[in-house]
Amino acid sequence: MTTSYLPLDGGRIAYTVDGTGPLVLCLPGMGDVKEVFRFTVPALTAAGYQVVCADLRGHGESDATFDRYDDETVADDVLALIDALDGGPAVLVGNSLAGAVGALAAVRRPSALAGLVLLSPFLRDGAGGRLARWVTAAALARPWGPRFWTSWYRRLNAGAQPVDLDRHRAALHEAVTRPGHWRALQRLAGTSHDPATAVLDRVRVPALLVQGALDPDFRDPEAEARWGRPSSVPRW
Repeated sequence: MTTSYLPLDGGRIAYTVDGTGPLVLCLPGMGDVKEVFRFTVPALTAAGYQVVCADLRGHGESDATFDRYDDETVADDVLALIDALDGGPAVLVGNSLAGAVGALAAVRRPSALAGLVLLSPFLRDGAGGRLARWVTAAALARPWGPRFWTSWYRRLNAGAQPVDLDRHRAALHEAVTRPGHWRALQRLAGTSHDPATAVLDRVRVPALLVQGALDPDFRDPEAEARWGRPSSVPRW
């Protein structure tokens, strides 16, 4: 698929479009690229949807020239992309950090989103506080950071693995080592999800939360799913 670019203040967001029908916007997590949905897109287009896959700012083919990297600015990017496509309301499929992004976007403009599909989402900051943030920053420091990330990415595929996982990991390493991109990832890794946590009870669009039982990003994935499900947060 041909990559298109949405110009915004400070840089461009890269995205692809495939299929026709109601809009589904797929957004990867931090450190990943839009090609992570390479097996999802054919299934959705065959089911009659128009599927847009976008790179986060500072990731993949998007520019790494922006001033800010956090959940709130990425939520603004999502709404700007839906506006540019003139195809809303969209169902947002978001993984990891993109879960918090989806919640923020849904609260800021409910009319832009028909629903949320949140895959192992970070809807709150993890345990550990300042120490955990320091450990994360140390793990992502250069020169070992990019290699650590692609190694950790294999652990994130703890269950059934795609047949081309090694090729995708190689593409990730190439993407994060582009000029400015690793610094963008580091800055995004340091963001807090508190803004999303604070507005969860204001989300009014239908939401499906899917939690990976083997996801190493969470100390207790099942407990995280129980916390994040609609019944645990009023009106969410």
